[in-house]
Amino acid sequence: MHNWLGEELPARPQMALCRCGGSSSKPFCDGTHARIGFSGAKDPKRVPDRRDSYPGRQVTIFDNRGICQHSSFCTDRLAAVFHADADPFVTPSGGRMDDLIRAVRSCPSGALSYAVDGVEERATVDHHGRRVAGIEVSLDGPYRITGGIPITDDEGADVARAAGSSREHSALCRCGHSLNKPFCSGMHWYVDFRDPAPSADPSLFEWAGGRPALTRMTRLLYEKHIAADPLLAPVFAGLPPAGQQRAASVMAEAFGGPPVHEAPAGEPPNGEPAAADPLLATLPAGQQLTEEQRARWVTLATVAAREAQLPADPQFQAALVSYLEWVSRTATSPTPPAGKQPALRWDWTAAGRPVSPPPAAAADQPGEPVTLPGPDEQVSFATHIKPLFRDRDRQSMSFAFDLWSVGDVRAHAADILGRLGNGSMPCDGAWPEQQVAVFRRWTETGCQA
Repeated sequence: MHNWLGEELPARPQMALCRCGGSSSKPFCDGTHARIGFSGAKDPKRVPDRRDSYPGRQVTIFDNRGICQHSSFCTDRLAAVFHADADPFVTPSGGRMDDLIRAVRSCPSGALSYAVDGVEERATVDHHGRRVAGIEVSLDGPYRITGGIPITDDEGADVARAAGSSREHSALCRCGHSLNKPFCSGMHWYVDFRDPAPSADPSLFEWAGGRPALTRMTRLLYEKHIAADPLLAPVFAGLPPAGQQRAASVMAEAFGGPPVHEAPAGEPPNGEPAAADPLLATLPAGQQLTEEQRARWVTLATVAAREAQLPADPQFQAALVSYLEWVSRTATSPTPPAGKQPALRWDWTAAGRPVSPPPAAAADQPGEPVTLPGPDEQVSFATHIKPLFRDRDRQSMSFAFDLWSVGDVRAHAADILGRLGNGSMPCDGAWPEQQVAVFRRWTETGCQA
């Protein structure tokens, strides 16, 4: 079990992990679910369990929106193929085949798969069953399960999976608000779930996104960019996948992460010593880069960092580029250091640390207080009902209807009123009774626009 930075968490043979989102000792359960009346039932209004096919020139992409956890690993990293809030969701011919496969394999929910020549490559998507069984406690999000860990109910029976979903990896709700429990439905975004609290003094390792982010960077660097570069491809042609992981681990330690001798979470230990320089850790013994090769490596590494979505703020970029320049020049030294060197420690540059962004929920707060109608005033949608629904509420129900559309709210008025009355809507806390009464008046007086 590890956190979102890739650091191992204390594990015992049997553990109880929080599912309601209210525990004061997350990720472990403290019994809060019993006090707040937590229910693990699925919402009948959830996104339907349906597998869609998107044929392309090279591959066919399969997707089931019913189990998507909205991690944006596909839409943010391959926007030409995966389209947020657009139809069709997937246009496979918009990307290279290797990028498509990489995006599908990175999906943590198991919603995505692909086929070549009509044959589904499920084993490839599931990493051929080689990943160590593990649980990632993601940042502000679900438990990400890998390695084929069985998921059973309280009687030991197998939990039903969505159509076409992976049995090797999945995402389980830990905010307590998923519409598709026990699986995540992305509701943590809308209820502003936060765990763990951000560090007041983050290291480069934390700011970068930890070992997973640095691993994405090194894999993109060596698998995509260097493999296609005529200047560097011959130098690194024999680099095994473990070499990419080792380079990420060396960089993680330099940025303030765990010591490199510890096996990365989710990876079997290889027992190999690592150089103190991530570039030297990937070079064949005795190999030395020319100045042209060194400069090209730095250029491609910065491109890979951008594609891996490492932070783009100038303070982090200054520290990253200075680090890449330093370690690359070590690899061009006429007398490179012999043997295992002490771990390099890298910190923020003279530019200092970035200012932490404001809480994500701040922009969602209403700018003006809601004005409720008087006792004899006609209740209208535009004046009194629509302002009651925040943008967050609208997004959380967008899979079913639009809360800012008078036609949609009219058509679903009875259902909305029922959910407002029992406190299941909005998803992050019940309305005051006065607001529920206004909505009830609107339904009883003709649902005026």
